[in-house]
Amino acid sequence: MSPVLPIEVSDGLQLDANVSRAIGEALSASYGFAEPFPHLVVDDFLPEAVARIALEHFPRKPLDSDRVFEMGYAGLHKRQILPEECDAPARQLFHFFNSQPVLAFLEGLTSIQGLIPDPYFNGGGYHETTRGGKLGIHADFRVNERLHLQRRLNVIIYLNESWQPEWGGALELWDRKMQAKQLEVAPLFNRCVIFNTDADSYHGHPEPLETPEVVSRRSIALYYYTASKAIYRELPSQSTMYQARPGDTAANKRETFDLRLDQHLRQWVPPALLRYVFALKRRLGR
Repeated sequence: MSPVLPIEVSDGLQLDANVSRAIGEALSASYGFAEPFPHLVVDDFLPEAVARIALEHFPRKPLDSDRVFEMGYAGLHKRQILPEECDAPARQLFHFFNSQPVLAFLEGLTSIQGLIPDPYFNGGGYHETTRGGKLGIHADFRVNERLHLQRRLNVIIYLNESWQPEWGGALELWDRKMQAKQLEVAPLFNRCVIFNTDADSYHGHPEPLETPEVVSRRSIALYYYTASKAIYRELPSQSTMYQARPGDTAANKRETFDLRLDQHLRQWVPPALLRYVFALKRRLGR
């Protein structure tokens, strides 16, 4: 099958943002009306060559920055690997996941505009769970306290070849009242799951893995955010403020004065009166 995202790999990783947005928009109805909450499960998400990069550059040996979870139901035998500690191809891939074309696809898919990636990969990156590991049913954190952003989307890309059903590890999606499991998603290679990060988007893989000792459950986890309009209550919504240097020409000083005056007028003068002020300035050639 053709990949969902037609990423070119001949000269780095490239994807046309207009194309990716159109692909997302074509899938948006399926996403928005999915139960138990907006989500999409899609196979062959990445081109085979890109998925191979993700798998082949997955760090097999522990890294100093790894975060290991041994918290029982809240996460057992789970390893989180930060992309910046990986080799160059893996870093390039994760940087691409934070790029405009991927954001355009996700915005088209979810109708959530103004998505922001997390350059620090808080909670994200490569994930690996070994035999006996699990992650209880949960709804994820919704505020990135480092960046003060609202978390809106989860994107999971699985990297498990020849995964056997008897090993378990399927992602479970539960209804919003936690009354019944609605869907199981096997963690198959190059399968992607995208879903809204809501207060009641309950999911997890709560049964202990029954994999052979040499097999682990691997995935990429990516989270995307939006900013709050509350910023307009904290800071003035002004444009760039220019300053003239002491030795500038009189013309430059006059131009910067006019630019600064415009910004102060926009900040302090009521909109109805502002229109008359600017109309007067146009008549005076200012």
